[in-house]
Amino acid sequence: MQEQEKTSLYLVPTPIGNLEDITLRAIRVLKEVDVILAEDTRTSGKLLQHLGIEKRMHSHHLHNEHKATAHLVDRLKAGEVMALISDAGTPGISDPGFFLVRECLKNDIKVECLPGATAFVPALVKSGFSTDRFTFEGFLPIKKGRQTRLQSLAEEERTMIFYESPHRLLKTLAQFKEFFGGEREASVSREISKMFEETINGTLDELIEIFNNKTIKGEFVLVVSGAAKGSKAEKE
Repeated sequence: MQEQEKTSLYLVPTPIGNLEDITLRAIRVLKEVDVILAEDTRTSGKLLQHLGIEKRMHSHHLHNEHKATAHLVDRLKAGEVMALISDAGTPGISDPGFFLVRECLKNDIKVECLPGATAFVPALVKSGFSTDRFTFEGFLPIKKGRQTRLQSLAEEERTMIFYESPHRLLKTLAQFKEFFGGEREASVSREISKMFEETINGTLDELIEIFNNKTIKGEFVLVVSGAAKGSKAEKE
């Protein structure tokens, strides 16, 4: 019987809010690896302390991942086993991870991603919009390319999912109205899995009015219903 290939790099999802969301398997892997690569060692240190895990950590974030990856690949090839975690959720989803995974695969290093917490799936399911087909857009470009991206999505028929920060929420909703129309149905979820979790559904016009009169705090997931089928053909 052929021996199973050893996993060298584990991508381990961590809770996005409620600490009980971490899986038993994730805890075991974090205990067994040689080192944990963390987006912010201070944030991850609090989680590991809560879990009773004492493990070496190295910082691995968007600002150093390109420079650090070659050295990490060498260490993985030499036999070290590592886990990559982000501050919250699944690594690689609007977080560091893609570059290291790509280089590991180029070097025939086995990578395994554990299933676990991520913000957009609960927001999508709770929106009530079609889940058969959807597109995850993550964070829109802050400046260059933002309007071009929105224009390209104006006739998108799949449900669309976006991440947004609190200080840009109203601007983004206003731009959605500009490109998608004020009557387009949308859903805004904030603080998923945390104490003040909230989801508000309505048209873009209604959501703009609601959040213009509401204190805006937390991390947001915006889910926008797709354009009506055939709308592009009708305009043409």
